Amino acid sequence: MPSAKNSTPQWSSRPAFYLATVGAAVGLGSIWRLPYQVGSSGGSAFVFVFTIACLCIATPLLVAEFLIGRHSRLNPPQSAGAVAVESGLSTSWNVIGILGTIAVFAMMASYTVVASWVLAYSWKCASGALAGRSRAGVAELWHAFLTSPVEMIAWHVAFLLMVVVISARGVGRGIEIATKLRAPILLLLLVGLAAYALITGDARAGLRFAFAPNFSAITPKVILAAIGQAFYATGVGAAMMLAYGAYVAKGTSLVRGAIFISLSIFMVSLLATLTIFPLVFHYGMNPAQGPDLVFDVLATVFAEMPGGRLVGTLFFVLLVFAAITPTIAGFEPVVAWLQQRWRLPRARAVIATVGGGWLFSVGGLLSPKFFAVMDFVPPNIMLPLGALATSIFVGWRISRAILATELAETTPFAARCCIWALRYLCPIAIGAVFVAAVA
Repeated sequence: MPSAKNSTPQWSSRPAFYLATVGAAVGLGSIWRLPYQVGSSGGSAFVFVFTIACLCIATPLLVAEFLIGRHSRLNPPQSAGAVAVESGLSTSWNVIGILGTIAVFAMMASYTVVASWVLAYSWKCASGALAGRSRAGVAELWHAFLTSPVEMIAWHVAFLLMVVVISARGVGRGIEIATKLRAPILLLLLVGLAAYALITGDARAGLRFAFAPNFSAITPKVILAAIGQAFYATGVGAAMMLAYGAYVAKGTSLVRGAIFISLSIFMVSLLATLTIFPLVFHYGMNPAQGPDLVFDVLATVFAEMPGGRLVGTLFFVLLVFAAITPTIAGFEPVVAWLQQRWRLPRARAVIATVGGGWLFSVGGLLSPKFFAVMDFVPPNIMLPLGALATSIFVGWRISRAILATELAETTPFAARCCIWALRYLCPIAIGAVFVAAVA
């Protein structure tokens, strides 16, 4: 019987790796979650801290997770321990992958709920259910949807069935194909909608709110939220990149892949901001609405604006495309663990994982309090804890030989910058976030 390392699948090419990891990271976190975080956390102050966090903190941590995954060729709950043993350390470092796997599985309780909402609203926009409704009528429709367990569960099941169909086909025939199709569609829809919003909306007010310097609004709470969003958006600490890193072939630059993810997230987040805030200000809506920003505020905009039925449908379809591949990546750590640890065939592992995720997600679907907890604790507490352990492990503990081997495809300067950031910048920044959170 082949070993787990030898039987681990690999991405077919470097572009496939880049697209798959971007597909894992760039999703609702950049298009749905970031705008309402910007709206409720100081506008441009949040954008500034978020950008710095992505480039200086999340990027080296992505490199570290890719490194652990590729060197071990194992599933996330076992990968760090294998690298630790090779470095003469304890398998207790498996806590990195175990914590990340639990965190991302918990995040799916809120993430897949939102994904099912956008799928439902794609139909509502396309069918004309929003057309011509007053602001009160849109709010009433949203409230009626949230208080209809049968309707919400039906859309939730429909979304997860799409995830199962794609993921069960495997790395090459499922995930790669989905990410290759998603990338151009997502980009075209975002660019088109951003251009439309800037032309027809209040571009000046939207740009001023999101990008005009406002350093006085940078508070510990804003910093905590921005770094948490950086982890949420990039998938750092969530074990997804440990899983996807195990599929990376030798000869592929891990640093280049991490930078590509951060730049892609910045671009998509920028386009989402340019799409949403000009419309919000043009129609006199509240940008600090919170998680309801898309389904209440923007839905009202689509109901009132000329051509809103088409624009709204395109926007929600965009969100559906954005949600698919990150959800697949979010379940991948458990899928990989079931395949390697319990020898389950891919299809059975996917069905078991997504089925378990559905049962767990019902709490987020039916309980706003449970949803709020799952939307806050994993990205703001569990992901930073996992990221802190990762930075200490790769920055200080694993052998220099492993670092030299896994960073051989990048320049010595870039490798030194990554190690320096993992040793000093990342632990200090994450520690400061925790101090601010408990202060």
